[in-house]
Amino acid sequence: MYAVIKAGAHQYKASVGDELIVERLPYGVGEQFELSEVYLLVDEDGISVGQPTVDGAVVRATVVDEFRGPKIHIFKYKPKERYRRRMGHRQTYMLLRIDEIAKGA
Repeated sequence: MYAVIKAGAHQYKASVGDELIVERLPYGVGEQFELSEVYLLVDEDGISVGQPTVDGAVVRATVVDEFRGPKIHIFKYKPKERYRRRMGHRQTYMLLRIDEIAKGA
């Protein structure tokens, strides 16, 4: 059984027991929450495709860890104009463990 879910701005394929790395969500470490935007659900009964989401389907996940990714360097430069800008960015990510996929009614 697996589902295609939306977490943040991205879509992920999730099965029970999987660990997903997603962009930071407003939950704390150790907290369990529900992802209700399920776009596709595949189980023993067949395939359920949402329009846009599957009615009543919920994926329960637990936040395992919160960490920051590698630093990305941004450098802007225009030749012959003495224009240089240097910036950096580190994205915050979360490690989620998928606990349950509930089909609903």
